[in-house]
Amino acid sequence: MTVVIGFEGSANKIGVGIIRDGEVLSNPRRTYITPPGQGFLPSDTARHHRAVVLTVLKEALDQAGLQPADIDCVAYTKPGMGAPLVTVALVARTVAQLWGKPLLGVNHCIGHIEMGRLITRANNPTVLYVSGGNTQVIAYSERRYRIFGETIDIAVGNCLDRFARVLKQISNDPSPGYNIEQMAKGSQYVELPYTVKGMDVSFSGILSYIEEAAHRLLTSDQCTAEDLCFSLQWQETLFSMLVEITERAMAHCGSQEVLIVGGVGNLRLQEMMAVMCEERGAKLFATDEFCIDNGAMIAQAGWEMFRSGQVTELEDSWVTQYRTDEVEVTWRP
Repeated sequence: MTVVIGFEGSANKIGVGIIRDGEVLSNPRRTYITPPGQGFLPSDTARHHRAVVLTVLKEALDQAGLQPADIDCVAYTKPGMGAPLVTVALVARTVAQLWGKPLLGVNHCIGHIEMGRLITRANNPTVLYVSGGNTQVIAYSERRYRIFGETIDIAVGNCLDRFARVLKQISNDPSPGYNIEQMAKGSQYVELPYTVKGMDVSFSGILSYIEEAAHRLLTSDQCTAEDLCFSLQWQETLFSMLVEITERAMAHCGSQEVLIVGGVGNLRLQEMMAVMCEERGAKLFATDEFCIDNGAMIAQAGWEMFRSGQVTELEDSWVTQYRTDEVEVTWRP
């Protein structure tokens, strides 16, 4: 049996997960939460990760009932926020050298995809990857995860987070997107721009519009904060745009499966995607508790990569930004 430990810390969550041949043995994490109306800065986030990473590592080993000698490979996440990534890479490099284990850098998006494939057993899905830093529609072909559509400016999660700061009343605990979803229930629709460009989407114009309009609409009692949450996230706007480009990618690929991964893959997005899938006779898969950044997803992608013969030499174990489709997928036919 192959046991891989994975370190995730590309944004405001630090997690350590352990996978043994498709079984999640442990997956603790901590989240850096800022006050309402504030985002998380890279330097502060890195400081948080440094303060708790060794505690999370001990929890992961204790929950799994394993010792360092039981670990076969140490995996860590690469693309993301620079300062938090450096913290995670330093710990992963140190642990790999102390334990005498191979090291493996993992693409963050591919970690989400491989975790989704593991827990849902989806065969060859069209993937919608939605998070604070990314929005991509992806399908596998010829040893690459090909990007069929994406945001041309900011990510959907970033759009929601920045909207939450506009209202200044939405908590960051557990996340702005989750709290926007709760506020959006049972409200009325306010018309907002809808921007789909072929297979791509644009969110910056919608954000600019709602930043300008929010104060005017709220102070004149034309709508409530709940109405704005509903309108931005729900019907005919952000999530409808995502469903549209996902359906177009499915048609192009002849796919009958959709897998939603990433921290914005909430219940409302799943509901809307399920309607589209039902109309096409397709199946929807969602990662639910594993949609939020976690160490187990890095461990699972690392497990796949390690068993296919990949390792990262110490001199190559830097942190950098690179796209999903730059990775050669050596573990799939």
